[in-house]
Amino acid sequence: MHVAAINVGDLLIPLWRGTFRADPTDDKSTWDWAVLTKDAWKAHGSIIASATPFLPGSFDRPPRNPAEKINSGYKAWEWLLYLYRMAPATLFGILPTPYWTNLCHLVRGMRLMQQYHIPRSDLVDAHQHLIDFSQDFEEIYYQRHIDRLHFVCPWIHSTLHIAPETINKGPPICSSQWTMEQTIGNLAQEIRLHNTSVYANLSQRAVRRCQVNAIKVIIPSIKPAKTNLPQGSQDLGNGYVLLRRRERTPHTVRRCESDAILRYLTAKDIHVPTTPRIIRWARLQLPNGQVARSAWKELAMTRQPRMARNLFIDGTTTIAEVLFYFNMTIHDEDKTFALISEYGPPHPELLERSFQTVVACTYRGDASLRLIEVSHIQSVVAMIPHQFPGIDGVLFYLVERPGLDIIRMGGTEDNIPDED
Repeated sequence: MHVAAINVGDLLIPLWRGTFRADPTDDKSTWDWAVLTKDAWKAHGSIIASATPFLPGSFDRPPRNPAEKINSGYKAWEWLLYLYRMAPATLFGILPTPYWTNLCHLVRGMRLMQQYHIPRSDLVDAHQHLIDFSQDFEEIYYQRHIDRLHFVCPWIHSTLHIAPETINKGPPICSSQWTMEQTIGNLAQEIRLHNTSVYANLSQRAVRRCQVNAIKVIIPSIKPAKTNLPQGSQDLGNGYVLLRRRERTPHTVRRCESDAILRYLTAKDIHVPTTPRIIRWARLQLPNGQVARSAWKELAMTRQPRMARNLFIDGTTTIAEVLFYFNMTIHDEDKTFALISEYGPPHPELLERSFQTVVACTYRGDASLRLIEVSHIQSVVAMIPHQFPGIDGVLFYLVERPGLDIIRMGGTEDNIPDED
């Protein structure tokens, strides 16, 4: 938790700003990596702060403007989103190439190690990137100068042990401070005796929690099913739930949307003689606890929420914006669909040079509409507009929620207010 977030930021940001402690014999004017000074630092902070409306609510606390808040209780979660999700994109063309590449090595390795399920291939890949980061850091920052020895903080060496130790101890997320603090918070909520016996009571609550967890593992069916879905929702099974708002009567849709639906039906050998009329739904709860919205209602809100209509499609590299959800009967089988607008393919140069840490795509709007079944939707993601230096046009770069595969374990499911 602290190594990945706070310790990394406490070294790299002061270096890039040129505020890190320098020995009298070290001339800061030779620090070609110190590019985030004065106005450049303020501009960078504004870019980070302006991304907040594009980060879904399921991403929890968005990173605040680092130029204003980095010394005012910047949270570890903010560091995590800032350094490992947004910095590679927002610092492209700002940091000189060797230092930006070095950052991407670190980001790639740490992203892979932040997973709950880590395949062996990812473990090997992460270890190599972290080795490259550590070695390159010493060559381009420290440069074997004795008066820069203090640049090489202990956490840089510790990154070399993360992947090998994962083989012995399991994924770091299982033993990190995130997990411990969550457990401490849960147990503290169960304390019932606020007197001299408080610690005895706490130990008994912990014992009971362990017993309950053991029983749930032995007999999984003993855990009661959740039934607290909002009124008017539609349970689709397998963790997918349609949530209101919902149109009361069928309506026609725009010509481009109608054409996308007809193309799908034609491919299924279903011919509709008239323009289809559908009942639109606004939201979809996913098995991971996130709630995906749609452009249909998000764009109609007078008070714009944090955008949650961009999706990652399971089994593909497709990123898409969902326009709305609806039910339709296909060959006597009721199915639920999402009409989506696919983003363009990732910018190949950015993708390759960043070791797949910067996935930046063009927004194609109505030019790339198609229909998918909602069971293909994997997660809600953020697509943040950004003008990359040296690249024509605005691209939207991908930001995924860290630790998404354990979102339920952390108790951070989306709130599901009744919007009807």
